[in-house]
Amino acid sequence: MTIREINEEREYKELSPYAAKAAEAVRDREEEECEIRTAYQRDRDRIIHSRAFRRLKDKTQVFLTFQGDHYRTRLTHTIEVSQIARTIALALNLNCDLVEAIALGHDLGHTPFGHEGEGVLNEKSSCGFAHNEQSVRLVEVLEKEGKGLNLTVDVREGMLNHRTRCKPKTLEAQVVRLSDKLAYIHHDMDDSKAFGIITEEDVPTDIRELLGETCTERLDALIKDIIYNSMDKPEVIQSSAYAEALYRLRAMMFERVYYGGPFKEENDKARRILQELYDFYHDHPEKMSADCVKLLEQGENPDRIVCDYISGMTDRFAVRCFEEQFIPMGRGIY
Repeated sequence: MTIREINEEREYKELSPYAAKAAEAVRDREEEECEIRTAYQRDRDRIIHSRAFRRLKDKTQVFLTFQGDHYRTRLTHTIEVSQIARTIALALNLNCDLVEAIALGHDLGHTPFGHEGEGVLNEKSSCGFAHNEQSVRLVEVLEKEGKGLNLTVDVREGMLNHRTRCKPKTLEAQVVRLSDKLAYIHHDMDDSKAFGIITEEDVPTDIRELLGETCTERLDALIKDIIYNSMDKPEVIQSSAYAEALYRLRAMMFERVYYGGPFKEENDKARRILQELYDFYHDHPEKMSADCVKLLEQGENPDRIVCDYISGMTDRFAVRCFEEQFIPMGRGIY
């Protein structure tokens, strides 16, 4: 009996009856099983070792990566989501390997410059653009020179359905969906306080009385609420009072920070960069990477390929591409 088989058997004995089991995981392409790792563990490792995962370190969460060294990036956000999700999954006796794989992969498809970049590509492309869909496209089509990572169906489904309006199938994916919301609201609030955009006094008094006086206290309270309301149940849920409080905190962040913060001018610059790059690469597809050109030659939609190329950029690479294409470098100028 292999180590993997022992661990698969242990999952049936020890995990919640509602937990996903690695032995039942399905891939689009059959492959030889690992002697050591379960299917979900292999998915986690494939995501961590992917090029898309490495690029997250230089992609914006909320504050542009060159505005300070201590603000969250898309990578630190991803790690924080994974940590929160593992805490909840352990308490609920769910499959932590599946939770971790989904959490680490959920934002792989995010654009440079955060949701500003996502908005530009969605507006410009005839195909539309959503980062959760792009995350799945990355692991199915774009990684490993077009071979994809061949992740299990459960991991890809959780990555696709992590957004607020979605309803994931597995409890593990439901954990990640809520953990993502908890992470970005509270950690973005923490960064916004450090930047002087908001203060604790901006949080409504009744929410502070219910959840706590600091970001840390409120996050801890919301995590515990999910755990205690979801134990031994076939779904992951919050109490109505805590769900309402979280909704109001989220609305405050959208009003004061995401859409109404003091960085509109900088965000407009970021939008302009991606708008110009989109038009340039649409008109000059040969300037994109060899992988993208190959997909074009295979008959893929040009708008989709331009989205693939730009969404894969880091903030700094997008700025460099803009400078190369639109800023004179001094050669031949008198």
